Amino acid sequence: MIRNDLRNIAIIAHVDHGKTTLVDQMLKQGGVFHQNQQVQDRVMDSGDIERERGITILAKNTLVHYNGTNINIVDTPGHADFSGEVERVLKMVDGVLLLIDSFEGPMPQTRFVLKKALDLGLQVLPVINKIDRPDARPQEVINELLDLFIDLEASDSALDIPVCFVSARNGTATFDLDEKGQDLRPLFEAILKYVPAPEGEIDAPLQLLISTIDYNEYVGRVGVGRIMRGTINKEENLVRVNSQQPGLRTPFRAIDLNRFDGLKQLKIDKASMGDIVTISGLADISIGDTICAAASPEALPFVAIGEPTVSMTFSVNDSPFAGREGDYVTSRHLRARLYREIENDVSLRVQDGETPDSFIVSGRGELHLSVLIEKMRRQGYEFQVSRPKVITKEIDGQLCEPVERLHVDAPQAYAGAVIEKIGRRRGTLESMHGQDRVRMEFLIPSRGLLGYRSEFMTDTRGEGIMASRFERYEPMKGDIPRRSVGALVVFETGDSTQYGLFGVQDRGTLFVPPQTPVYAGMICGQSNRPGDIVVNICKKKHMSNMRNSSASEDSMRLVGMHTLSLEESLEFIDDDELLEVSPQNLRMRKRILNHEIRAKKAHKKQ
Repeated sequence: MIRNDLRNIAIIAHVDHGKTTLVDQMLKQGGVFHQNQQVQDRVMDSGDIERERGITILAKNTLVHYNGTNINIVDTPGHADFSGEVERVLKMVDGVLLLIDSFEGPMPQTRFVLKKALDLGLQVLPVINKIDRPDARPQEVINELLDLFIDLEASDSALDIPVCFVSARNGTATFDLDEKGQDLRPLFEAILKYVPAPEGEIDAPLQLLISTIDYNEYVGRVGVGRIMRGTINKEENLVRVNSQQPGLRTPFRAIDLNRFDGLKQLKIDKASMGDIVTISGLADISIGDTICAAASPEALPFVAIGEPTVSMTFSVNDSPFAGREGDYVTSRHLRARLYREIENDVSLRVQDGETPDSFIVSGRGELHLSVLIEKMRRQGYEFQVSRPKVITKEIDGQLCEPVERLHVDAPQAYAGAVIEKIGRRRGTLESMHGQDRVRMEFLIPSRGLLGYRSEFMTDTRGEGIMASRFERYEPMKGDIPRRSVGALVVFETGDSTQYGLFGVQDRGTLFVPPQTPVYAGMICGQSNRPGDIVVNICKKKHMSNMRNSSASEDSMRLVGMHTLSLEESLEFIDDDELLEVSPQNLRMRKRILNHEIRAKKAHKKQ
């Protein structure tokens, strides 16, 4: 049977190419909102961290109506670190909207998501966004896109689909650049024409593949997936089968059944082949499960998810300030939270560390892990993390490391500095073109990218764009310099003072403002030269009979102070340092807090 009343599509693209903005306009023109209803921008980015950072982290479902057809839309992340979300939701759809920026063109994540879609045999509808940009170059981008299709060995039918030009911000679409679009009707028509309708057996026994997990405080864990075969009824007796453990079968009853409609979920009594639904009734339902009819339990194969490339050690906070700010501070709390996360995030790996209080967490990149850290600290967890490290593999008896394909777009004046810095980090220049703005492509070890982003933004005066994508494993490239300067380390426990900080600021950049509680061994700044310097920032100006201490401190102005963000802190710390994370503060510290013991160990190494 073919369900002509339904289409299932995913919107895939590189980061910041306009996926979520396009979904906003599709919802508005699909009748989800009232004509004069006030709606916030990027309505699908519902999480606090997503809205603050302006990125999509979790894939989300919605549904719009057009000319009697229901169109299920999956909004996906664009960051390579969250590509695991993209890989699994592609199993729910029959086609994809490949969105490309009219200036940037195909980027690393564009190539990755397009390859995944072609491997799954999905129909690709190419869409060039932001055609209203003054620097738009749509014709050149079309040529680059065709080269990408040919490079990925796409079929002739994929190359025959015309390119749609849209302005997601204005909500217009057209197939002819000479004719200005009025609305998104051409895009909706293209979806109905080129994206195939769901096809399958509607009378066969049920098979529903779970691709996403949601949570509801009333019913607990909720599975989101597509019905591949058959029909499901509310209150029906079902069986859960997992492709990894086909012998394990769990009977349960579907206590709640919903389908998406705009931004809401509608309770339904029945759904059939092709529908994307949410189902609850099983406490431990997880991604990759197949929900089957009780009489015919058959597991569906789940998509293979790419392996993590970066790991960090999460451990219980043991600093002098431990337990002051967090609600969950023990190893039991930390362990339960981390293992709960891997149930929702298929790209994450967690394993026990060398001690009972530590856990090794592996992910797709620094951003992937930093978002997890930010989520946990907002939930009241207190812990400490180590510097990110790449995950190496032994291939044919040789130690290999992950290598990434790095795309850089920067003004011509700064291209030399970028090439020099990446060369020091064992990167090799693959291609380079452009005049006013230069587009460069490098192959660089993942180790070389750790801690480079802030340096890149400084070198390009904030005008550069960089994006990377895992390419392959290659033999180790040799030593890569980490931090070229040392840290300013606190000498004693107490509160930082204006007088103490004023006497130290000539030695480097300060991270800690006055009147901040600090402890011995904590990092309070970056030194101007190699090697750590132990400083006393708690020193007070002694009062005399001529003046008091506060009056003299008022005239001491601190310059060049910089408070580091979470990502900047992770980039800054070295192997012998840790980042203490609590709901209220981020504190960098030495692993060994005692200065004398630390100095003795350093002397022994020499």
